[in-house]
Amino acid sequence: MIKIENLWKIYSNGNIKVEALKGINLNIEEGEFVSIMGPSGSGKSTMMNILGCLDKPTDGKYELDSAKIQELNGLELAQIRNKKIGFVFQSFNLLSRTSAFKNVELPMLYANVKSKERNSRAIEALKRVGLENRIHHKPNELSGGQKQRVAIARALVNNPAVILADEPTGNLDSKSSEEIMDIFKSLNDEGATIVMVTHEPDIAEKTKRVVTFKDGEIIEDKKMATNS
Repeated sequence: MIKIENLWKIYSNGNIKVEALKGINLNIEEGEFVSIMGPSGSGKSTMMNILGCLDKPTDGKYELDSAKIQELNGLELAQIRNKKIGFVFQSFNLLSRTSAFKNVELPMLYANVKSKERNSRAIEALKRVGLENRIHHKPNELSGGQKQRVAIARALVNNPAVILADEPTGNLDSKSSEEIMDIFKSLNDEGATIVMVTHEPDIAEKTKRVVTFKDGEIIEDKKMATNS
């Protein structure tokens, strides 16, 4: 599903060069549930931006679902983001004046999905996250946990190859965090491939594999023995 070979990301600031990623090699198979951990400045956010086709590597290879990302132009990358990747953010990134249904429908508008199919897929996605009774509620009428459920439904709706979640429990209380992780676990049990950045060890322990970054390198890649 994801294949990364000798991937580098170097930022230049005048005469100063910062090596954010240093020769990363990483394979993620279809159906895995992986968390990426590491201190601030370790490279995990840069890695997530490259995985999400929001940034390009300086050198190296990145394949996503057989697409050679480093060879694509801007329009092709936008199409990959829309069709192959579902994004879930810490800050939810919902349109505030728009209903849960309309927020979930949005990626399908960009993908030119017909109205009838948009309707059925949006409702089905909201059902999968337990929000069928909040379809017409706006974000200010929802709790933090419910907003994140809407964001997850939006990420699911185009049946992406991979879901990328960036600190998805970072703005939530512990009960809501548990509920969100239960949803991710259920989606993964159904076959979804999920890659999640988190700084919380107890959240990472609920995934099936933990990849730890430090100073732009992978220092540990560990499969979890149990998955609570």
